[in-house]
Amino acid sequence: MSPAISLTSSTRMSDSLSEIQYQKGVKHLHENGIDKVPNKYILPITERPSTGNESHFKENIKLPVIDFAELQGPTRSRVLKALTKACEQYGFFQVVNHGISTDIIHRMTEVCKRFFELPFDERLKYMSTDMKAPVRYGTSFSQNKDGVYCWRDFLKLVCHPMPDHFLSQWPSSPKDLRTQAATYSKETRNLFMMLMEAILESLGLCTSELNFTEEKEILEEFQEGSQIVVANCYPPCPEPELTLGMPPHSDYGFLTLLLQDEVKGLQIQFEEKWLTVEPIPNAFVINIGDHLEIFSNGRYRSVLHRVLVNQEKTRVTVASLHSLPFDRVIQPSPKLISKNNPRRYLDTDFATFLEYISSCEPKTKAFLESRKLN
Repeated sequence: MSPAISLTSSTRMSDSLSEIQYQKGVKHLHENGIDKVPNKYILPITERPSTGNESHFKENIKLPVIDFAELQGPTRSRVLKALTKACEQYGFFQVVNHGISTDIIHRMTEVCKRFFELPFDERLKYMSTDMKAPVRYGTSFSQNKDGVYCWRDFLKLVCHPMPDHFLSQWPSSPKDLRTQAATYSKETRNLFMMLMEAILESLGLCTSELNFTEEKEILEEFQEGSQIVVANCYPPCPEPELTLGMPPHSDYGFLTLLLQDEVKGLQIQFEEKWLTVEPIPNAFVINIGDHLEIFSNGRYRSVLHRVLVNQEKTRVTVASLHSLPFDRVIQPSPKLISKNNPRRYLDTDFATFLEYISSCEPKTKAFLESRKLN
């Protein structure tokens, strides 16, 4: 073998080993004490969080706060107006007094933290690049398609619909993870249903003027809908100005219910600026997904958001993503289409979404843009 061929083989082997290391995730890199961000995670200059006049946490945004207890009381009409404004102007809001106990919230947060602290070999049991897997541990956003990896590891659990055998596939360590996750998913699902009832009412689709059968049918579709819970881990990053925990994107689905810890990181794009969301203890950050934008025919809009990382602290969040059943076709509500507000979106479904993100990097609102008419 000639020296030239030998050198090429050595280089390829080195590249292959590097790729294997990246596939193990950023928690694994952090545990091995890296002091520089590997090239695979370095964003182009124009996409870095420090680009332009932006500074990491200096510009904060206080999202509209919806008091869920008031939404259930005599001031419902006033709160519905605030909810409408939040959905139209921000695409994000925070919910307090939501009825999910602090014990359930804290236990879910803690068990997720303990999962990410497990030895790598234990986490590896659940690592997969299969987008359809009911249980999946992974890294970045889409390991198969990301040109640049993002500084995130995650555990994804399909929670609804969930055949009995799915639960046995959930991680068995920590030993209380299955119990805590099942309880948490049930509680967040109930909250989602009540929020969707309010949102449908704010759109004029679930009011006293509708007959009971029609109202029941709308809500039953959501009751049978999909729910995916994703625990996200953003370990300390040696050079946070070079990378992101998640790139700018919008969420697939109707609503996402996000539970943050005390570490800042979530940013939303508002009036062409990236603004950091101020965490409220035990509150849920709610954001509009692409499906609700399509269903509302553009009245309520999904919003670009991203995640910053930091040098000092691990940040762990839990997102509960909700939509209609996986096989359900999503389309604008016929009641929200008129001569003055014509149909703006093509039909879509989960299979179309999976096909799209299997061929493209899931950045910005590219999938939603592909569904727009004209």
